[in-house]
Amino acid sequence: MTTPPRNVAVVGAGIVGLSVAWFLQERDVAVTVFDTDDAARGASWGNAGWLAPSLTTPLPEPDVLRYGLRAVLRPSSPVYVPPRLDLATWRFLAGFARHCTSRQWQRGMRAYATVNRMSVRAFDDLADAGAVPRPLAARPFLACFRTTTEASAMLQELTQIERAGQAVRCDYLTGHQVQQAEPAIGGDIGAAILLHGQRYIHPPQFVRSLADSVVARGGKLRERSRITDISTEPQATWLTDSHGDQHRFDGVVLATGALLGRLAREFGVRQPVQAGRGYSFTVSGDQVPQGPIYFPQQRVACTPLHEAPTATTQAMQGNEPEQLLRVAGMMEFRRPDEPLDPRRIRAIVDAVREHLPGVRLDQRRDEWVGSRPCTTDGLPLVGPTKDPRVFAAGGHGMWGVALGPLTGKLLAEQIMTGLAPPALLPFNPLR
Repeated sequence: MTTPPRNVAVVGAGIVGLSVAWFLQERDVAVTVFDTDDAARGASWGNAGWLAPSLTTPLPEPDVLRYGLRAVLRPSSPVYVPPRLDLATWRFLAGFARHCTSRQWQRGMRAYATVNRMSVRAFDDLADAGAVPRPLAARPFLACFRTTTEASAMLQELTQIERAGQAVRCDYLTGHQVQQAEPAIGGDIGAAILLHGQRYIHPPQFVRSLADSVVARGGKLRERSRITDISTEPQATWLTDSHGDQHRFDGVVLATGALLGRLAREFGVRQPVQAGRGYSFTVSGDQVPQGPIYFPQQRVACTPLHEAPTATTQAMQGNEPEQLLRVAGMMEFRRPDEPLDPRRIRAIVDAVREHLPGVRLDQRRDEWVGSRPCTTDGLPLVGPTKDPRVFAAGGHGMWGVALGPLTGKLLAEQIMTGLAPPALLPFNPLR
């Protein structure tokens, strides 16, 4: 585009798409957001909600290969690959495996370190404007292990993260120090890493608030509206929906998560995007952790959800809101449209039952599966495609929430100025 756009469509109403829309509005751009489902109901909804720069790293890592083929074929494995897959998924996994080297991980980590240093500021921009609830300080934020031997591997990884340029502040706890820091942790946990400077959000509330803010500022939200085709001409971009209606804009941003390739491929985005499905559910308890808890061996993330009390909870518990905990885990490489697999839920429950004795894991609500958009090299796809009116914003893997607002802020800058912010260069969607 030779002139900045004044009217932009965003396809995808998760945290990434809504963030792009909001930051475009900051630059006086009219926006319309389309989504096949309801807004804020995709992978953003069931996320653990961590703003944890110390843990935001490329997904392909040498440890993934150490699971071995036998491990990833077990339904209870934290990384699960069903034995029967389509050819496209096997091709993705082959490319993913090629990037599970120390050299590739270090290269990706340097790219992440740059955006990690900037990511929290974008959340503060949204909160300062009253668009979303302000993220909560994670006090404490614990990565927990049964033994000191298990913890040593993560301590080494944090050292590598620091060498890549990402600041890490932490304390190492052993024995009773763990339970002193977080009484909700079971006595079987013998070591923990206490991370400082991390934050977290309530994902459904946050993303819904962001959607409401986009609409309140004049944006249009077209829910349950599937875009089937995009075409461009010198002065316009045309979107066709599933009803055959056409919509004219100056440009379009594709933020469709695990389905990014369906619309982006014809515009030169060849990097495959695979659904890395994650599971989550919500529970309550008599002793819920005060802050986020991570069990790296089991790859399970737990986040307290602070909700306003309803009339029902007030009647049952007085003025005290119910203590809720979101429990999330699994990386399951399957098609995004397949149904929830109860075995994944049971595997998560079994993995953490003894670690959280004060939580009622058998009284679950909001059991959920969502498709995180994964790339073979673990880096997002953010920037212009081969068509100057079409932009990609996806492929964040597990870090769509953590990096969504910054993605929106930087991509809005690039769309309006025509210049790529240096932090986005490693994420070129045409790489």
